[in-house]
Amino acid sequence: MTKTILITGATDGIGLLTAQTLAADGHTVLLHGRSDEKLEAAAQEVGGSPETYRADLSDLDEVASLAQEIRARHERLDVLINNAGVLKAPQTRTQTGLDLRFVVNTLAPWVLTQHLLPILPKDGRVVNLSSAAQAPVDIAALRGERGLDDMGAYAQSKLAITIWTQQIARAHPDGPVFVAVNPGSLLASKMVKEGFGVAGNDLSIGADILRRAALSEDFAAASGRYFDNDNGRFAPPHQAAANPDHVSEVMAAIRELAEPADRA
Repeated sequence: MTKTILITGATDGIGLLTAQTLAADGHTVLLHGRSDEKLEAAAQEVGGSPETYRADLSDLDEVASLAQEIRARHERLDVLINNAGVLKAPQTRTQTGLDLRFVVNTLAPWVLTQHLLPILPKDGRVVNLSSAAQAPVDIAALRGERGLDDMGAYAQSKLAITIWTQQIARAHPDGPVFVAVNPGSLLASKMVKEGFGVAGNDLSIGADILRRAALSEDFAAASGRYFDNDNGRFAPPHQAAANPDHVSEVMAAIRELAEPADRA
């Protein structure tokens, strides 16, 4: 059975390769990117007739508009893959004063998911890109009140998305499935090349696990769990994700910061 699947950050790296893989299997793929030019090139690489959607995920109002555009064209979305992410950038603060990494890696996926929930069926899936790099969240930094270095912000943003994955799963016990996935460390993406100066490992490692998380029976009962592809198994995330006080603080900050866009 073919599925309708939205992939954010689908103009290069793991997102693009995952889109190509899914389209080749006959699925309807919706591509998101920041640039019309890159989206056009990605659509040509994916082949067929993929839909393209442009939005800057550092602007939560644009994220809400993206969801509205998708809902206007689709009554059902089977899978949402929140793949887009950022580690380094020339400007690490958004116009609202928040850290870009928290906004793109944590808050934008939350807002997009909330707005798309009405068209995600009970047997649908939300696949969130986590990382082996995880660290307890500095709530002041999440709120934009304190600066962090690149890896600090990235690792904290990835624990934050893993935390909200487990919490939203608890709030929706009947589905859809919400799962956080570390697709593999130091894969050959643009982010890895720019951030670490290395060529990286085969991107297909990441694309294969995202396809499995989106479609395979292995993940059908995995809601709220974290899959570590470095070890090829479900595993506990950073221990801070099991600290109820920390989880509560993180979720309160996420809801507060996303609330204006959630209402849009």
